[in-house]
Amino acid sequence: MLQGFKEFITRGNVVDLAVAVVIGAAFTAIVTAVVDGIITPLIAAVFGEPNLAAVGNFEVNGAQFSLGLVLDALFTFVCVAAAIYFLIIVPMNKLAERRKKSDEVVEEAGPTEVELLMEIRDALARDKN
Repeated sequence: MLQGFKEFITRGNVVDLAVAVVIGAAFTAIVTAVVDGIITPLIAAVFGEPNLAAVGNFEVNGAQFSLGLVLDALFTFVCVAAAIYFLIIVPMNKLAERRKKSDEVVEEAGPTEVELLMEIRDALARDKN
């Protein structure tokens, strides 16, 4: 049982996933700090409130409702998703495209194995004659 667990943990995709979660959490903290410290106060200033969570609050029969709190969470999510997309996904896709193009150039540069074998065969045939 322990051997199976060890094999599961040491698989490359599990380790990659763990690293991605840790980096994602750290990156999310950075983006959240920027959103909470700079962007949200600017938006709240437009509405004349101290923060976005204070926008759109109302009460019904003693129950407090806060549209601003939902807007704040939604805005933070969109900012984190956009930051991850534009700062990580887009550059990684461009890097993958460059690698693919360089691999294609290398493959196109020389003859294939079949072509080389045909040349060797033809050369041997010429030498026999």
